[in-house]
Amino acid sequence: YAVGKLILWSPEKGYVGAGAEVLESGEFRHMAIANPKLAPYGEAARAVLRALGAWDRLRGRLVRGENIGQAFQFVKSGNAELGFVAYAQLKRPNQAIEGSFWEPPQALYTPIEQQAVLLRENDTAGDFLSFVRSDEGLRIIRDYGYATP
Repeated sequence: YAVGKLILWSPEKGYVGAGAEVLESGEFRHMAIANPKLAPYGEAARAVLRALGAWDRLRGRLVRGENIGQAFQFVKSGNAELGFVAYAQLKRPNQAIEGSFWEPPQALYTPIEQQAVLLRENDTAGDFLSFVRSDEGLRIIRDYGYATP
């Protein structure tokens, strides 16, 4: 029903440019990512860094959260100057994202598919899934930082 987007984000304005320059310059001590062995967003971050040829060079500066929420907290709290987080953690309708970010091209990582499963026939659950697939539901999903299939 939705596809997650990965972004490189810093709460500091102008810190992350329109591209991956900050990764090339290396002007940071710590960068947060979710654990690639446990979290889809962490695997995506690793794929982006490998595609850019930066994984081996930056490995010693990575702070790994157990999940994308913890990686986000490392950056938000200032324990890491920047990090790969979910776009949906920052995106709100009609609001600018605080700080600075770069959205890596989707071609650099495997799509992060969000899925829903109906475990048991239930009218309310069925109605909810119908709403999620409706034009209004898909608009809301996009407004909060996800792509839709």
